[in-house]
Amino acid sequence: MSLETNTYQLFVYGSLRSGFHHPAYHYLSEFFRPLGDGLVKGCFFEKGDYPVAVPTMEERYLIGELYEANSPESFQWAIAQLDDYEGLNVIPGETPWYRRELVEVIQDRSQNKKAWIYWYNGSTEGLPALETGDIFVYLSQKNKS
Repeated sequence: MSLETNTYQLFVYGSLRSGFHHPAYHYLSEFFRPLGDGLVKGCFFEKGDYPVAVPTMEERYLIGELYEANSPESFQWAIAQLDDYEGLNVIPGETPWYRRELVEVIQDRSQNKKAWIYWYNGSTEGLPALETGDIFVYLSQKNKS
């Protein structure tokens, strides 16, 4: 996937968030610096063991974290590793589970920022929408069940 812009920021809302403690977070902590929390228009759907997120035009938001690469060079390498983690690199004929796109990130009522995000690439038809846009609220509620 080519990087047709000079955007070196990444918005994460799921397993790549800092409190999730996923091994892939290593790429963020080493090659990116945190710019704080943010919101992106999107919603979660229940898909078995984990929720998936897709963009929406509705007033629904995913809560996540915004990061900026330490340098353009480190971004190129780190984003390639994250693309692999998110399953973008598939064999010919297969459909990737996720896709990376540019989005507007809202932070503290200031000017919106552009960042890359990973969206679920499959159909959400028939999947129940979740009320929350926060992965940690979802996990807390799921663990109480």
